[in-house]
Amino acid sequence: MSRPEIAIHKTIVMIKNGQNHYLKRTQKDYSTALKLDVVQEIERGELTTYGAMRKYGIQSRSTIVGWLRKFGTFDWVNQTPSNMPKSTETKLLELEQKVKLLEKQKALLESQIEKADKKAILFDMMIDLAEKEYNIPIRKNSSPEQSKNSEKRNKKR
Repeated sequence: MSRPEIAIHKTIVMIKNGQNHYLKRTQKDYSTALKLDVVQEIERGELTTYGAMRKYGIQSRSTIVGWLRKFGTFDWVNQTPSNMPKSTETKLLELEQKVKLLEKQKALLESQIEKADKKAILFDMMIDLAEKEYNIPIRKNSSPEQSKNSEKRNKKR
């Protein structure tokens, strides 16, 4: 089927003893308008993917499925048409799934916070032991007097 919307590329045919021998299949580039027409006809229910293959001379069903994913209104993640209103049961199930996901995330974050708090306590204990063991001040002591003195020095400069 030769249509003005279809361009044919890379046809290689060898002729041996008067017979055509097919060497490489043809590659067709389809216009965006044709792709959109096919997608709309399929989504309206006028054609199936196989019907569109026959009607427009499209080489494979996967080509059409790719167009449906790219240009169609079907939500491939949730397997529902995106323009159809969802039932209350479906909305309720989705909300329950979101709640479960958020509860899992909350539990994970709480455990990470608890772990971080325990680490901070452990590091404080290690610093205390090191200060006692080696008799050296490891922590920076920033008393209010020190911060006032440093502000005065900075103002003089």
